Amino acid sequence: MFPQFELLDIYGPLEFFGMLQDAVSISMIAQVPGEVTSSQGPKGVAEIALAEVADLDVLLVPGGWGTRALVQDDGFLALLRAAAKKAKFVASICTGSALLAKAGILDGKSATSNKRVFDWVTSQGPSINWVRKARWVEDGNIFTSSGVTAGMDMTLGLIERLLGREHSIQVAKGAEYIWNEDKTVDPFA
Repeated sequence: MFPQFELLDIYGPLEFFGMLQDAVSISMIAQVPGEVTSSQGPKGVAEIALAEVADLDVLLVPGGWGTRALVQDDGFLALLRAAAKKAKFVASICTGSALLAKAGILDGKSATSNKRVFDWVTSQGPSINWVRKARWVEDGNIFTSSGVTAGMDMTLGLIERLLGREHSIQVAKGAEYIWNEDKTVDPFA
């Protein structure tokens, strides 16, 4: 989490991961633990400092207006880079890919982001194969999604990769969510 994160970027995917209570444990992370104000106003609470992150299965990076300032924050980017090295999978939603790009985490990889600010995001990492028309992109252990709700589709794809297709289908059904399974279909591109 970071100041001015996008609510649905975090809480949509966490709803899906939270439905797998026996298989996952969720921790909220921020540069400094405590309350963090979202772009929409409500606050979330981070329990762990980014500098104290231990090994993770998934590091999930949201987007939001706060990414504009954080791409200039070398201290934050160094912490993000270190946390990503400790994660088996790194995933971003929306403009969270700008942070991964600026931190060098996406160098040499394929990635996508929100289409309304695609040019700004892609300027953060010129050595990345930016895919404009994609709901989400998987490249090895890196998952990046287009804007906001695409992060929920990507999360189901990530759950499929981690635990199998049946888990993703059951989570989508349990949430009464229509999963856009084809990551190449992007009506917003």
